[in-house]
Amino acid sequence: MTKRLFGTDGVRGIANMHPMTTEMAMQLGRAAAYVFKHDDRRSRIVIGKDTRLSGYMIENALAAGICSMGVDVLLVGPLPTPGIAFLTASMRADAGVVISASHNPYQDNGIKFFARDGFKLPDEVELQIEDLIFSDRINSLRPTAEAVGKAFRVDDAIGRYIVFVKNTFPKELDLAGLRIVLDCAHGAAYRVAPAVLEELGAEVFSYGVKPNGTNINAGCGSTHPEVIAAAVHEHGADLGIALDGDADRCIFVDERGREVDGDHIMAICGLEMLKSDALPQRTLVATVMSNLGLDIALRQAGGRVVKTDVGDRYVVEEMRRGGYGFGGEQSGHMVFLEHNTTGDGIISALQVLAIMQKTGKPLSELASVMTALPQVLVNVRVRERRNIQELPEVAGLIADVEARLGDAGRVLIRYSGTEPLLRIMLEGRDQGEITGMANEIARLVAGLIGETTTGE
Repeated sequence: MTKRLFGTDGVRGIANMHPMTTEMAMQLGRAAAYVFKHDDRRSRIVIGKDTRLSGYMIENALAAGICSMGVDVLLVGPLPTPGIAFLTASMRADAGVVISASHNPYQDNGIKFFARDGFKLPDEVELQIEDLIFSDRINSLRPTAEAVGKAFRVDDAIGRYIVFVKNTFPKELDLAGLRIVLDCAHGAAYRVAPAVLEELGAEVFSYGVKPNGTNINAGCGSTHPEVIAAAVHEHGADLGIALDGDADRCIFVDERGREVDGDHIMAICGLEMLKSDALPQRTLVATVMSNLGLDIALRQAGGRVVKTDVGDRYVVEEMRRGGYGFGGEQSGHMVFLEHNTTGDGIISALQVLAIMQKTGKPLSELASVMTALPQVLVNVRVRERRNIQELPEVAGLIADVEARLGDAGRVLIRYSGTEPLLRIMLEGRDQGEITGMANEIARLVAGLIGETTTGE
């Protein structure tokens, strides 16, 4: 079955337009409540959100839908996505819901679910929720009187999450002496992240901590590392950390203001875990978008990299299936299953900071353990998602480019799971050469099924 609502990370779209309407949010709430409800006891679902203006209306609609099915709601307000995963499991709730569109602009929003154990839902459960919505099978189920659900506020949610996150940092270490630039993207971590770093002893220069409902991710956060790069120079800081709107991922800049992406962070942490025999099966899980330099760095140290489709949920699924403990994405999602069930930008930052404090090495030196092959990513905004093999001109050009690259590079073409974009990624020895090849493919695609072309 093909999913009609859910993408790679929940349901997402422009707020107040299908599918991100209050009507659909209520239906999602009703269907999720039906799926997760227990007949032998009172059931509860946690709802959290980021700082988007539209979060208020979607939160209320979701809560109404859930309560209408006889399930109670626990409202925690703005909190990082991984915080909802943690609270769902910690409070023994039956499910968790996050209202967020991650790194997207404020006019977008999304709804994603966590199961009772804090892990994202598998495809079959998302399909079950969709079927309940489109089949109208639950329309006649209307609890009444005392069977209707209640909504409660969890006033100490932020404090619970701060304590949880701090406990992932080695107890024998602190952050005293470190000057850190932190960009919270005016998002869900605007209160939590500064508090964690300051309580551990760091001197923190905070940016993106004044959300107003419309400035989330606006020229800041993990998609704009140039903000913290400039601030690191300004403050003479040791490093910069940029989170995205829901704080499930982070990007760094070193003390020289140079970006350190998710691949380099995985190399730093993976190699450190290999040294201490703390990397299960000596294996790191990454996606097909990760740079081949990561594979080389792990292989030279006696480890290996297993690749999955793009999306941190697929990384986690592979980790659980194979018994692995660490994985992530180039975009900054890092999953340490020892600590949390999903990507957590603050926990990821603390693991890197712990390595810096333990080794006494600056981030620039740590990041040098991996040499990235030249890589280029070009996005083509498309009006339809055609199978590339149904476009013989494009398929032929890709084959020609692959032949020109040989064993020294690769081509990866895929559609975004959250936006109407075709992503064209090339790796090779020469940056200019692969950029020209990627643009050549993009121009051809744009002429056939595209609207505009944007480099990334």
